[in-house]
Amino acid sequence: MARRSVKQPPLPADGRCRVVIEALAPAVDCGRFAIKRAIGDTVVVEADVFADGHDAVACVLCVRKPGGRLMSTTRMTALGNDRYEGRFRVLELGVYHYTVRAHIDPFGSLVQELTRRPADDPDLALVFRQAALFIMAAAERAPAREGRALRAVQSLLEGEAPVADKRAVLQDEALAERVYRFSQPTREAVWGPELAVRVDPAHARAAAWYEFFPRSRFGSAGGRLREAGPMLAYVAAMGFDVVYLPPISPIGTARRKGRNNTVSRDLVDVGSPWAIGSAEGGHKTVAAALGTLADFRAFCAEAQRLGLAVALDIAFQCAPDHPYVTEHPQWFRHRPDGSIQYAENPPKKYQDIYPLDFETEDWQALWRELKSVVLFWIDAGVRIFRVDNPHTKTFAFWEWLIGAIRSEYPDVLFLAEAFTRPKVMHRLSKLGFTHSYTYFTWRNTKRELIAYFTELTRGPGREYFRPHVWPNTPDILPAYLQNAPRAAFIARLVLAATLSANYGIYGPAFELMESAPREPGEEEYRDSEKYESRTWDIARPDSLQTIVARINAIRRAHPALKTDRNLIFHAIDNDYLIAYSKTSDDGASVILVVVNLDPYHRQSGWIEWPAQVAGGLADRAVQMHDLLSDARYLWSGGRHYVELMPEQMPAHVFCPRAYVGTEHDFDYYT
Repeated sequence: MARRSVKQPPLPADGRCRVVIEALAPAVDCGRFAIKRAIGDTVVVEADVFADGHDAVACVLCVRKPGGRLMSTTRMTALGNDRYEGRFRVLELGVYHYTVRAHIDPFGSLVQELTRRPADDPDLALVFRQAALFIMAAAERAPAREGRALRAVQSLLEGEAPVADKRAVLQDEALAERVYRFSQPTREAVWGPELAVRVDPAHARAAAWYEFFPRSRFGSAGGRLREAGPMLAYVAAMGFDVVYLPPISPIGTARRKGRNNTVSRDLVDVGSPWAIGSAEGGHKTVAAALGTLADFRAFCAEAQRLGLAVALDIAFQCAPDHPYVTEHPQWFRHRPDGSIQYAENPPKKYQDIYPLDFETEDWQALWRELKSVVLFWIDAGVRIFRVDNPHTKTFAFWEWLIGAIRSEYPDVLFLAEAFTRPKVMHRLSKLGFTHSYTYFTWRNTKRELIAYFTELTRGPGREYFRPHVWPNTPDILPAYLQNAPRAAFIARLVLAATLSANYGIYGPAFELMESAPREPGEEEYRDSEKYESRTWDIARPDSLQTIVARINAIRRAHPALKTDRNLIFHAIDNDYLIAYSKTSDDGASVILVVVNLDPYHRQSGWIEWPAQVAGGLADRAVQMHDLLSDARYLWSGGRHYVELMPEQMPAHVFCPRAYVGTEHDFDYYT
């Protein structure tokens, strides 16, 4: 049979490169997207690095700072089974890049071989001579002082020193590191392309948000931005970090909704802030009913004085009388009769909102205009944006917009309000959103909470999906809180504020325990603030204000609650009790939380929690200080009884401390 003529594969550029680099982590979609960290975080990089045969390999972690051309290199540490680890801290905003390089380490291979040779091996002389040659080559590249030290070792190896001395000096790790630093690697393997880590401001790691409608009244104040000072002071006093406002642009009058989302309205109805635009102006205008742009700037300045950052809602949609509708009709989707399609999410209809058409032929002009909206509010003093329904806009738009904004303003944060399918939520997070809403609002049982937060903190999404949890929102009064007792609100508050480093509440509805749904089985509030101005009595004696403030004070004082990465659930023999601990990265801060998920009945059980979790010893007692009630318990061993009564407090937030006092220092003992 005649030999077939086939195209032969080309030879590699250098077939002598023997090192393999695999399974580099962390990496998102093989490096397509950046991982996320905040200022001050340490990035831990691991990779499998190996070669054929028995030679030793040397690998380095290479890191390039934002905007930098030169990469710093750090020798990686062997973990065993050909796995290596390297670390670097991120101290600048922007995007770092990292990769791994590796090569055969001839000097390391020689030392590795030396450990396997017996003391009377006749070939040891050749090993020492070869080692001296490696050391001499390194000395020639080293600075004078380092070179002298290396030549001294070379002389010892070439002299008549005892074999034991020569073996000992070659096995010195400091010598190996010095030889490595001044060696000249050949035939390096490189992981490519470089991977990226986007570094956000420190407050992206952990923050407590408070949402309110500035058009409502709070006691005798409120209704306009210039009158919101008392409300800002109220929010700051509760220990929140961010105050979040719904859209403050003019509200459309055409098809404006009435109270409780009715299609018919009275002349006094104020409409939904998310129906943006009217004859007053569009997205770059402050509604006259709220004040002026100068009033908003003053609002931001006062918030900053009180230690609050301002987050503003960005909703890329329009009321029927928005100027865009007449100036750019091509930016909207038209029905066969020529009318513009309003927003729908069956069975819900939003007749007062026109969605933008991101498939328009004029998409480039649309994108540029929407970017200018974000830049307008940045100029007004906003650095945090909560984005309404980002999952209804094209992914490519968000990747472009967020990248463009952050190239100019790397401190800007974006929160994705995307209660949608998991893969869509994760894609938005990969594309650049700093934070993401979660399904926490609908996770109520012990099994659901453990499964979901294990996924968030242990799954692959932990590298890019930074969760933001909310017990309630203006859109959502979850079933758990409908017509619910006080204990239900406290339990959900404690869960939100301790399970996640980032959480928020919509108030004053939350702390005043607003719980009546519009209709049975619906998640909409009765007399929803989305469609009317409310008057809130924030001084009401039954308010949860004090408890909210205490929770936020605990969060600020304990670094363990400022991270999502070290969450551990603990066994407890009652399905209505959930127990979990968090530990700071340095191990110095530990918090143990136990929550009664049943807001109607006393629940008790035995928790498995050994003293070693708090850095203690198995044979030594640990003081458990409940930061909510200020009670102190004395625990020893690994199994402990807990009991929570909803009418008192449905949760413990324990700070464990070494026991150094006497039994009389404690309120309870178990």
